[in-house]
Amino acid sequence: MDLSQELLARLDSLRATLAGLSAGEGLKRLTEKFAGNIAFSSSLGIEDQLVTHHIFEQNLPIRVFTLDTGRLFNETYTLLHKTNNRYGKRIQVFFPKHEAVEQLVNEKGPMSFYNSTDDRKQCCFIRKVEPLNRALQGVQIWVTGIRADQSGARQDLQLLEWDEANQLIKYNPLLDYTLEDVLEAVKALNIPYNPLHDKGFVSIGCAPCTRAIAAGEDFRAGRWWWEDNSKKECGLHAR
Repeated sequence: MDLSQELLARLDSLRATLAGLSAGEGLKRLTEKFAGNIAFSSSLGIEDQLVTHHIFEQNLPIRVFTLDTGRLFNETYTLLHKTNNRYGKRIQVFFPKHEAVEQLVNEKGPMSFYNSTDDRKQCCFIRKVEPLNRALQGVQIWVTGIRADQSGARQDLQLLEWDEANQLIKYNPLLDYTLEDVLEAVKALNIPYNPLHDKGFVSIGCAPCTRAIAAGEDFRAGRWWWEDNSKKECGLHAR
């Protein structure tokens, strides 16, 4: 969909405002314009932990939330608990609608996502996309922890872009960070992170759909590894 000239001009103006700023500075600058209308979706991955740190340490008026699909690793739940305690704040948790989960499991079984890409995307929609849509209602700026080198599908992303599906502006403050940049910052700031990252898990989602990767494998190889396409997404960041 072609964007209006007004929206394009607004995006260009915001990009200019954020140019040259660090992730923490950029988040603070946006709150000066959109206080109370910004939300950050955290998967509790190591990138998201860095963004959460910048938000909580600066006490920024940005709502931090996560999606509990009901299939997360125990380590992820432990990290949620540790993060809340570390910063003395609460990450808001959104759950899938139980009726939809019950219907899916009763009709197709608890492991239907292995059957086909369509079945996997159906599960992702019920457990992740629909709850995300609810979490973003009324939001003007959606903050993510996306990095450009996480997958081929993210190479052409911009720091600020229009999200047509949710009708809001998406801000990717870590877009140009490498994994090494993130690791260095997390360790320097003593930010809690998921210990699975130290066991080869570079991207951590639902337990049945995530595995560690070997040296040289694509960053997304550990997600839905039974599918052939290396440019795999769950639908949260569909473009």
